[in-house]
Amino acid sequence: QVQLVESGGGLVQPGGSLTLSCVGSGFTFSTAQMNWYRQAPGKERVLVASIGGSYPSTTVADSVKGRFTISRNDAENTVYLQMNDLKPEDTAVYYCNVKWFNPHWGQGTQVTVSS
Repeated sequence: QVQLVESGGGLVQPGGSLTLSCVGSGFTFSTAQMNWYRQAPGKERVLVASIGGSYPSTTVADSVKGRFTISRNDAENTVYLQMNDLKPEDTAVYYCNVKWFNPHWGQGTQVTVSS
């Protein structure tokens, strides 16, 4: 079955950096579009960044453009979200997602930006 396991969240001060990782299994990782979403308290889950499979073009939300970068390592079935210049409004649970016949989600990793 499809499994996604995120890691790398934590507490960071404003202006700091974190890198999230998501390891996928149970599907053909190299051909799958991978996505990062986030959900802040009391808000809907929103798409943050995506990276294609066979043709790995990337998109990022306007709210994080210039600060967040999505990348992938198909040899390790891993997708990354490099987050720089973090702001308090980036505080959320971050989820890895893939649509492989159906949407699949990881368990989420908490990112808290606070001084």
